[in-house]
Amino acid sequence: MNEPLFLGLGRTIITPSVGCNLSGYAPDVISTSLHDDLTATAFYFRQGDTHVMMVSVTVCSILKSTCDHIRALIEAECGVPRECCIIHAIHTHSGPICNAGYGWGKADPEYQRNVFIPRILEAAKTAAASQIPVTMKISTGESLVGINRRELRIDNKIVLGQNPWGPFDPKMTVITFADEDGKPLANIVHYGCHGTASGKNHEISRDWAGVMIDALEEYSGAVTAFFNGPEGDVGPRLANGKTTGAQHVKYAVEHGGMAACDAIRIYRERNGYVTPKLSVSSEELSIPLLPRIPEAVARELYKEFEGQTVNLKGRKRVYYENVLKSYADGYVEEKAVTVEQIVIRLGDLAIIALPFELFSEIGMRIAGASPFAHTLTLSNTNANSGYLVTEDQICRGGYEVDMFQTRGLQPYVPNADFHLITQTIKHLNKMNEGE
Repeated sequence: MNEPLFLGLGRTIITPSVGCNLSGYAPDVISTSLHDDLTATAFYFRQGDTHVMMVSVTVCSILKSTCDHIRALIEAECGVPRECCIIHAIHTHSGPICNAGYGWGKADPEYQRNVFIPRILEAAKTAAASQIPVTMKISTGESLVGINRRELRIDNKIVLGQNPWGPFDPKMTVITFADEDGKPLANIVHYGCHGTASGKNHEISRDWAGVMIDALEEYSGAVTAFFNGPEGDVGPRLANGKTTGAQHVKYAVEHGGMAACDAIRIYRERNGYVTPKLSVSSEELSIPLLPRIPEAVARELYKEFEGQTVNLKGRKRVYYENVLKSYADGYVEEKAVTVEQIVIRLGDLAIIALPFELFSEIGMRIAGASPFAHTLTLSNTNANSGYLVTEDQICRGGYEVDMFQTRGLQPYVPNADFHLITQTIKHLNKMNEGE
């Protein structure tokens, strides 16, 4: 029989002041009102000498250096090693900018310093100080909240829309923890979908996921948090035929209602509670890189985007500018980059934390080859390292592929997905064999 599993919970409000820049579209999307508060919800797990902290933060994405700083603070003040700590962003596009990327606007350092970081730490400290014995159940079902968003037009161009024949994982998972009397204490909902139902709106909001979180929390009486899965090529399946709304939070409210119905239906499944064994493992994955594009090519492409400052066009201008500068500076090319991967195991459940906006097929391929019955891959965790696309989509191009190919001075190799998947499966098998 496994040792008792202890869980502690903490939640804080991290809402910025109205007037902040909202994340995900352009530098000039300024909030004019508050629709629903943003939160940081912390789950602290302990079993024997193993300690784990999982924090769900309702923003779009978080800079790696910020995540590293928060994890160091949690290690110092809560005793959870940084390699056992994950800071996850749910990817709402209606929250403040907490990441760095030319063309999308800048993070507010005062908000980061005075609100964002200290309140996430506060949630973690509250969780670590409030632990009680729990059991766990896992429920799964299908939800059509999301859809592949890489719409292929008749002119063979990829645009952000709806692609009903594209890869998309309909599985929604609800993990519930109960106290010794069987009373539900907490839920974790896992699903992969962008938080863009409202579109380029001006209300601060958790987007569709916020409605789902609140509804399941009210129905179950248990603290509920969302952890977003591989959402890189998945958006909300909106009635307007798109994956972004018409600049109003009402689209998030409507779509969140459907997500709420699915989450409650899945939560109601009569699965038995168990006391799972807790373990955690951190490894560095190696993703190979291509050489830089030739200097002459970079010079020609820079001319094409010269003067651009917003979103992808601004990013491309800076990218080609940096490539040209690297040739002048004598940059020495690298063969690969390393990426931290944390796997948290709770019995038959494996939660895989990665910093990318993963394409949905990647998560499904990992789950299909995993030795565990339930394998949940998280995007946007402990950093935002950009899109990680599947090799077959590179020839199609489109927004995500352009982002993938301009991530640094040297792009990832086309089959970066294969390298990530094979190393992840090796990591999971090692954990399973170490049982």
